[in-house]
Amino acid sequence: MAKKKPSVTDFRPLIRQAMLTVFKEHPSKWFNYKQVLKKVTQDPFNESASLFIDDISEDELKVIVMEELEAMSFSGDLEDGSRGKYRLFPVENFVTGKIDVTSSGNAYVINENFEEDIFIAKGSSLNALKGDIVKVSLYAKKKGQRNEGEVVEVVERARNEFAGVVQVSERFAFLSSENYKGGGVDIFIPLSKLNGAVNGQKAVAKIIEWLPDAKNPQGEIVKVLGKPGDNDTEMDAILVEFGFPLHFPTEVEKEAEEIPFEIPAKEIKKRRDFRKITTFTIDPADAKDFDDALSIQWLPNGNMEIGVHIADVSYYVRPGSHLDEEGYDRATSIYLVDRVIPMLPEKLSNNVCSLRPGEDKLTYSAVFEINDEAQVISEWFGRTIIHSQKRFTYEEAQAVIETGKGPLQDEILAMQALAVKMRKERFKNGAITFEKVEVKFRLDEKGMPIDVYLKENKDSNKLIEEFMLLANRKVAEFVGKKLLEKTGKEHPFVYRIHDTPSGEKLDKFALFAARFGHKINTRTDREVAHSLNKLMKDIKGSREQNVLEQLAIRTMAKAIYTTDNIGHYGLAFDYYTHFTSPIRRYPDVMVHRLLDYYLKDGKPADAEQIEEQCKHSTEMEIKASEAERASIKFKQAQYLMGREGEIFDGMISGVTEWGIYVELIDSKCEGLIRVRDLKDDFYELDEVAYCLVGHRYKKRYQLGDTLRVKLKSADLLKKQIDFVLEDDIGIRFDKGSRPQGNPKKSNSEKKSKPRGFAKEVKKKKRR
Repeated sequence: MAKKKPSVTDFRPLIRQAMLTVFKEHPSKWFNYKQVLKKVTQDPFNESASLFIDDISEDELKVIVMEELEAMSFSGDLEDGSRGKYRLFPVENFVTGKIDVTSSGNAYVINENFEEDIFIAKGSSLNALKGDIVKVSLYAKKKGQRNEGEVVEVVERARNEFAGVVQVSERFAFLSSENYKGGGVDIFIPLSKLNGAVNGQKAVAKIIEWLPDAKNPQGEIVKVLGKPGDNDTEMDAILVEFGFPLHFPTEVEKEAEEIPFEIPAKEIKKRRDFRKITTFTIDPADAKDFDDALSIQWLPNGNMEIGVHIADVSYYVRPGSHLDEEGYDRATSIYLVDRVIPMLPEKLSNNVCSLRPGEDKLTYSAVFEINDEAQVISEWFGRTIIHSQKRFTYEEAQAVIETGKGPLQDEILAMQALAVKMRKERFKNGAITFEKVEVKFRLDEKGMPIDVYLKENKDSNKLIEEFMLLANRKVAEFVGKKLLEKTGKEHPFVYRIHDTPSGEKLDKFALFAARFGHKINTRTDREVAHSLNKLMKDIKGSREQNVLEQLAIRTMAKAIYTTDNIGHYGLAFDYYTHFTSPIRRYPDVMVHRLLDYYLKDGKPADAEQIEEQCKHSTEMEIKASEAERASIKFKQAQYLMGREGEIFDGMISGVTEWGIYVELIDSKCEGLIRVRDLKDDFYELDEVAYCLVGHRYKKRYQLGDTLRVKLKSADLLKKQIDFVLEDDIGIRFDKGSRPQGNPKKSNSEKKSKPRGFAKEVKKKKRR
C-alpha cells in the first residue's frame, strides 16, 4: 500500500518549530513575516525546516507563517509590535538602558530589546540624569499598553562635570547647572572645595559623591569659566553641558607634536603619485582644515580622470594611540557659531593633515574615469600623494563658473558640467534636495553679533558636493556589493543609512503644505521625492520657506551610522558611507582603515565592534548638533539683547502646549510667545492641525501664520527669547466665532462664558 503524502496541516508543527528557532537565535530582534519566511527557507542549519522545505509550496508556506505568527502572539510566545513585527516575548523583569529625562520630569529609557521606549513617570527615575545608563524594574504589562517601569539603579553616569552659576552662602555653596532637557542638577559644594570660585561666577563642578537617597550630589569646583553672559564663558559652558572637553589631554597634545611634517621617502614610494596632476581645493573662506581636494586630467580616449583625494588621517592616527582614543571619544568636530572645536589637535587638523596649497600631502583617494555623460567607466581606490596647486574659496570658484574666466577655468568648467549631469541623474533616481536656509552671524572682535545673514548654496558648493557624494557612494558599493560578488562573503562596513519616512508624518506634512497651495504625493517613495523637490523649488525665497523646510526635515527619518545597510532614502543610493571628512569625523577614519584592510584581502572584520563604534559616532554627532544649536540660540539672544520693546514681523514656526514659537522674518531669530501672555482666551493644543485653539472664541494660532510681535526679553543665560503679541496679520477664527481682532466685549459677551470656565482656566494653568 502506497504511503500517504503528508498534507499541509501535517507540516504545521514543524513550521512552527522552525519559526521559533529563528526567534530563539535572535531573542531581541523584531521580524516581519517576510523576514521570518526568508530565514526559515534559506537557513541551512534550521533542522526543522529541512523536514518540510521540499514538500510545500512557497505560497502555502507564506500563509502558514502569517497564521502562526498571529497564533504565537496570541499564546504569548511572541510579542506583537508595530507594522506587523514580532519578537520573542521578553522574560526579564529588569533591563538596562539609556535614560532621556524630559523637561516635565517624566523620562524614557531606551533599550534595544524593546521596539518602544520604556516610560518612567516623574518621581520614579531615582536621581538619574539625561544620558545615564540605568537599571529599570519593569511593571506588569497588558497587551496594547506601553512599557513602563521605575529606575532602581544608576549603572553609569553619562558625565560627572557640569557648568553652572556658583551660589555661595555662609556655610556652604551650590552650583546650579543648566537644565538642558533634563540634564541639569544642583550640586552641593563645601566651601573648602570652591577652589577660588566666588558667588555669581560661572564654573565647572565635578561630582564626587551622590548617594542613592540624596536629592543633591556633592562636588567640587574644577574650573572657573568667568562672568555669566560673556561670550567665551557661555561657549565653554555649552561644551561642558554637552559633555565635550575644553582642552586636549597633555598626552594627546604631546603625541601630536611628535608627528613630523616631513613625509618619509619610503612612504612616497608606496603610493600612487598625483603631484604633477592638476589638483585644487574649494572650501569656505574661513576654513583651515582642508579635508578634500579634486584632481583632473584628460585621458587619450577623451574621457576625464577625476581624483577625489581625502586627507590620509589614518596614516598619522594609529589604532591604540592616545590620538586615536581621543578622536574616537570625541567622534566629531563641533562647529559653534564663533569657533570650531576640532576632533584632532590643531597640528593635525590645520597643518599636517590639511591639504594646504603648495605642499605635498598624503591622501586616500577614489579615482574615476568618467565620460562626457558623467558615467563612471572605471574606479580605483588607494593611498596617494598630492600637491594642490590652488586653494579656491567658494566665492572664487563661483566667479569662474559664472564668468567662464579665471584660474583653472577649463578644469573648473569641465567638472561643473559633470556635476550638473550627476545631480540631474540623482534627482531622476529619486533623490531629495533640502537646500536648507543656513543662518550665519557677522561678529565683531569680541564675538558679539552685529548682523545676521542667510548662507546660500551656489554652484561651487554643489560641484564639490557631487564629487564627494560620488566617492562616498562608490566606496560603499565596492565593499557592500562588489566584494560580496567577488568573495561570496559579506564584509562588515560603516554605512551611512537613511530610512524612509513614516506614512503618518508624511500625511500630516502633506496636509500642512496644502495650506500654502503645495501638493505632496505620498503614494510611492519616488512620487514623495518628486513632490518634495518641487516644493523646495517653489518655496525658494518665499516667507514660508524656512518653516516648510524645517517641517519637511523633521518629517524625514534621521540618518545614522550602522553596519546594517538599508540604503540612503534621501540620496536615493543603495550604498552610501562617509569617506570624505576624516579630519572632522571619526567614522570616515574607520572607513579608510576598513577599505584599506579589505583592499589587501583582509578577512571580514568584527561586525559587533564596528556596530558599537557606529552607535557611539551617531550619538556624538547628535550631541554636537545640539551644542551647535545651543550656540545659535545664545547668539540670537545676544543679537536681540537691549532691543526690548521693538516690534518685528514673524511667522509661527512651532506650537506647543506652553506657547507659540515665532521666527522673525528678517533675522530668523526664534522666540516664544507664552500661553500665559495670550490673555484673550484659554488656548489648547491641537497636535494634528499644528495649532493652538482658543477655548471660547476658537481663534487659531497655526504653524505658518504671520504675526507682528514685540520683544519682551532676551535672556543670555537661558538662551531664550520671549515675545508678546503685538498684532495678528494672518490669524484665523473658526467659522461662527468672533471676527479677527479683539474688540471690547459687550455685556452679553461677558455673561456668555460657559459655566465653570474660570475655574477650568485656573485648573489648567496650574497644570
